[in-house]
Parts: sequence; structure tokens; C-alpha cells
Amino acid sequence: MSTAEYAVGTIAACAFAALLFKVVSSPEVQEMLKSLIDRALNTATG
Repeated sequence: MSTAEYAVGTIAACAFAALLFKVVSSPEVQEMLKSLIDRALNTATG
């Protein structure tokens, strides 16, 4: 790959990481993940 392709790939990866962080840090997704973990722990211990 050329340097320009590396630059475009790096920018795209950073943009995707920022979008993923925004989604994961939203309250709705955090509540869904918490619920999923709580359910998994209760199933394992119950």
C-alpha cells in the first residue's frame, strides 16, 4: 500500500472507533449490557 492508502485507512479506522465509542457509551447500550451481564450472572449462580 502507498502512504496515501495508509492515511485513508487510518482515518477510516479512527472514524469507526469514534462511532463505536459513541454507541457503546450511550445510556441505552450501557443499560442493555448491564442487563445482559446481570442475567448471565444470575443464571450461573441460580
